[in-house]
Amino acid sequence: MPYGGSRFAIYFAPDPASALWRFGSSILSYDASLALGCDPLIPSFWSEDEWWDRTEEPRRYGFHATLKAPFHLSDDVHEEDLFDTFDAFAAQQKPFVIEGLRVSCLGHFVALVPIGDVTKLNRLAAESVRAFDKLRAPLSDADIARRLESPLTERQKDHLQTWGYPYVFEDFRFHMTLTGSLPTDECMKAERELKGLFMASVGPGPVAVDSIALFRQDRRDGRFRIVRRAPLLAPRNAPAR
Repeated sequence: MPYGGSRFAIYFAPDPASALWRFGSSILSYDASLALGCDPLIPSFWSEDEWWDRTEEPRRYGFHATLKAPFHLSDDVHEEDLFDTFDAFAAQQKPFVIEGLRVSCLGHFVALVPIGDVTKLNRLAAESVRAFDKLRAPLSDADIARRLESPLTERQKDHLQTWGYPYVFEDFRFHMTLTGSLPTDECMKAERELKGLFMASVGPGPVAVDSIALFRQDRRDGRFRIVRRAPLLAPRNAPAR
C-alpha cells in the first residue's frame, strides 16, 4: 500500500474574500486559497520570527476547521472519483449560519470556536466522515503509532481504527486553529492578544457555513492548499438526512 502520494482533507474554510479568511490566513502567514504566503498579522507580545515558529504547525494545513481529517486515497480510487463525491455530497447538504466565533485556548493551543448551538456543525462533520471514508486508504502503521502517542480513550482508539481519526462523532469539536502548542503562560497571552486582533479585524456576528473546501497536500512535509470548493445546495427547509 503506497503512502507517499497526496493527502486530501474535507474542511470548512471561509470565503477567501471574507474578513474571517483574511484574519486567519494572516495569523498563519499563509493563504491556502492561493497556496502563497501573505502579510502576517502578529500579536504584539512576539517578534515576527517568534510568531512564525509558533504558527508553524497550523500553517501546514492552512486556515480551516476539520470535517474529514487528512487521508490518502485508496488504491482503486482516482482523484476524479473524489471530486465527484465531493460535489455530490455538497449538493445534498443544507447551508446554515452559526451565531459566531470566539478566540479560546484549547489545551495548549489557541483556536476560534463556535458560539451557540453546534448541532448543525456536528451533523455536517459526522456526515462528512461517513461519506468520504469509502474513498480512504487504511492508515499506515506509522500513522497509527503516531496517533497512539497521544492519550486516547478507548472510544477514540476505536474511532482511529474504524474511521482513520480519533476525534469524530461524540469526540468532534469544531475549531479553527490559530497557533501551535504553546507554554501555558504564552497560551493565555496569545488568547488575549488574538481576541483583540479578531475583534478589530472581523468583529462579532454570524458566520455562514454555505460551502466546503477540498484541500490537498502533495508531500507529507508540504502545505495543504484548496483545490476545490463547493456550495452547500440543499434547500434550507429540506428534511434532515
